[in-house]
Amino acid sequence: MEYMLLIYENEANRAERTGEVGGAPDLSAWHAYTEAATKAGVHRAGAGLMTTTMATTVRVRAGRTITTDGPFAETKEQLGGYYILDCADLDEAIAWATKIPIIDVATVEVRPVMR
Repeated sequence: MEYMLLIYENEANRAERTGEVGGAPDLSAWHAYTEAATKAGVHRAGAGLMTTTMATTVRVRAGRTITTDGPFAETKEQLGGYYILDCADLDEAIAWATKIPIIDVATVEVRPVMR
C-alpha cells in the first residue's frame, strides 16, 4: 500500500538548520534517505517544498475564485516536503518515517494514499 509521509517543520528554523544562510543547503542526508528507500524498493515519489511565502491559497465561493498569498492558516509548523512510499503495512511506513533526516525537529504525518 502507498503511504504519504508529510513532513512538517518550523520554517523559522529551516535556513539555520540547512545552512541556507549564505550558501546552498546541505541535502546529503536527504539524498541518502531517498537512495535507501529506492534501494529498498519502496520509494515512489518525493520532494521538498518552497516556503509558505511562495504559496498561493485558492478558494471558490459562490462561483468566484479567490486567491490569497501564503497558506490558509497560521501554524507553528509548515508542510516542508513529502515522500510517497509503497510499504507492506503501516508499521513499515512508520519505520521509514522515523528515518526522515530531520525527524528530531520535525513532525511526520503518515497517511495511506487513496487509489
